[in-house]
Amino acid sequence: MILNGSEIIVECLKEQGVDTVFGYPGGAILNVYDALYKHSDEITHILTSHEQGASHAADGYARATGKVGVCFATSGPGATNLVTGIATAMMDSVPLVAITCNVTVPLLGRDSFQEVDIAGVTMPVTKHSFIVKDINELADTIRRAFRIAKEGRPGPVLVDVTKDVTANECDYIKETPKPIERVTDTITEADVETAVSLIKASKKPYILVGGGVIASDASEELRRFVTKVDAPVCDTLMGKGAFDGSDPHYTGMVGMHGTKASNFGVSECDLLIAIGARFSDRVTGNAKKFAKNAKILHFDVDAAEINKNIQTDAHVVGDALEILKRVNAKLEQMNHSEWCQHIKDYAEKFPMKYRRDVLNGPLIMEKIYEITEGNAIITTDVGQHQMWAAQHYTYKNPRTLLTSGGLGTMGYGLGACIGAKVGVRDKTVINIAGDGCFRMNMNELATATRYNIPIIEIIFNNHVLGMVRQWQDLFYGKRYSATVLDDCTDFVKVSEGMGAKAYRVTQIDEFEKALKEAIELNIPCVIECDICKDDKVFPMVSPGAAISEAFDRDDLNNKNS
Repeated sequence: MILNGSEIIVECLKEQGVDTVFGYPGGAILNVYDALYKHSDEITHILTSHEQGASHAADGYARATGKVGVCFATSGPGATNLVTGIATAMMDSVPLVAITCNVTVPLLGRDSFQEVDIAGVTMPVTKHSFIVKDINELADTIRRAFRIAKEGRPGPVLVDVTKDVTANECDYIKETPKPIERVTDTITEADVETAVSLIKASKKPYILVGGGVIASDASEELRRFVTKVDAPVCDTLMGKGAFDGSDPHYTGMVGMHGTKASNFGVSECDLLIAIGARFSDRVTGNAKKFAKNAKILHFDVDAAEINKNIQTDAHVVGDALEILKRVNAKLEQMNHSEWCQHIKDYAEKFPMKYRRDVLNGPLIMEKIYEITEGNAIITTDVGQHQMWAAQHYTYKNPRTLLTSGGLGTMGYGLGACIGAKVGVRDKTVINIAGDGCFRMNMNELATATRYNIPIIEIIFNNHVLGMVRQWQDLFYGKRYSATVLDDCTDFVKVSEGMGAKAYRVTQIDEFEKALKEAIELNIPCVIECDICKDDKVFPMVSPGAAISEAFDRDDLNNKNS
């Protein structure tokens, strides 16, 4: 069948089962949008307010569904506006294909209007980037892009297509995508046996769960592993929901804002079993002091992560699900009740404390959990509200917390919330934002109202850049340089101006009423919550300190008294 390049792009998307594209048109990509118009009954296009919103929406769609997210942008500034979203997906291993179009081949390299080498720009923040200058290579390149995005450790891929290729014609032959095989050829019997031996010899094992467990759909096998080993479980920010947060073995997040139970337990264990986690600096604190009493056993699909940040004593490289299956098959039921009780005693001795008489972030998250019965998908921006969302909402299932963990992208949440809701229509989807983050990409509210995508945006408005101010308060002598946001912006009026239903609340009973109504209305809603600028996220680990040195407000008060 003879098709032009634009039609081939659309047909390749259909091959891959793509049902939604997030994007923004422009001159160089007009041919593609013209072809997409003819297939609007098969592929839904969501016109975002900004290209960055499109990349975040595609990311949120991918995280919520497990499928590849797709976004479009035109050449030049359209393409460069995708970069932050692409880098966000790269840091958090999210499968995403970004398709951009460029000037015609004869105009490349001539500083032509809206010309940017976007393949070169994105090379450091993608698994792979392509530029297609020959229509005969187009279909295979699109197919390769989707395969690369999904296989092994997932990640973003960029395909840049010159405008003349989108207009040229060639023969197109439909292909059925081959299934993506799990990475198993790197899993050796010797490595599995060594792992099993370490686990059997351990008296005080601890399990650290990362986002790789979610990516490999390994939650059920992880549950069996935890039951067999009978060990306490902590998670990274990206691992939230991989293991049921309501399970008695669960002790909370680990790291800079992890629970004392998790931080102290990891510091005391004799074997730390890390599954699908990359030992980021926010998890380890001072790497030289991290889990210093433990042997380290690491399961990960990416060989590059082994011994990169933390030296392991043993490791197995491969798909997390397959590794856990093989290890579980060799393990008998173990009993570490005394060790587990010791960690539970920590949890009882050092609970997460916060006031219940005034509106604050932890109390709001507790109320969201209660009202949604823990069945919502929570997206977040980055800052104090992000940590409160991680600490005070119990994630029982994977793909229910979508947040920028690696890049820490302010402005991520609203676009991701829209993408998640488009991908999972039957779930309540709520974005938790700070006032600083809301300013970054609040224009995406117009996207939600344009398509009546019933997301709920909750703004924790403390009138400051909360997390930065917290550091200024604790480590910079209370010099609040450029962190005060107490200006004239009225978020309720702005939200209403973009067509959303908006509420302003100052008490927890007002918030409860507003959230229940927002869920019932099933339209785009915004709830602005006025909270104190001096509220802080605790526990906390100081920069450069060991996670065993985590402190909370009581520790701070005792130190200063």
